[in-house]
Amino acid sequence: MRKNEPISKIMTTELITLSFSDTLYSAEKRMKVNHIRHIPVVDNDKLLGLLSLSDLKRISFIDAYSKEGTEDTPVYNMLSIQDLMIKDPIIVSSDATILEVSKLLISKEFHSLPIVDDGKLIGIVTTTDILNFFIDFC
Repeated sequence: MRKNEPISKIMTTELITLSFSDTLYSAEKRMKVNHIRHIPVVDNDKLLGLLSLSDLKRISFIDAYSKEGTEDTPVYNMLSIQDLMIKDPIIVSSDATILEVSKLLISKEFHSLPIVDDGKLIGIVTTTDILNFFIDFC
């Protein structure tokens, strides 16, 4: 059955990432420009954390679909990527099955999981990736 295929078949490998030197403004802009909701925070290829649009919305009340920026959001000036990111996020390896990852996303109520092999971030999978797979599967 296709659901037992490795997650590497559907994960995103063209990653947009952040580092501790990035600002929350630049994180929000990358999310909006690239139409994504989760960005891994890395040092070289080592995963340090994960920042989501929900994290930004929680502190700034931004509208995810707004064309306007949040340059006037004072809280962005008080916090850093490191302050807001999810530290030590749960990860999976590229050989985890699509079914295993689906169950993990459901049980933990996550919307994304970084894919890490040998300590190196190699991809990310989101609930949208999983839903698209199952739509194609049906």
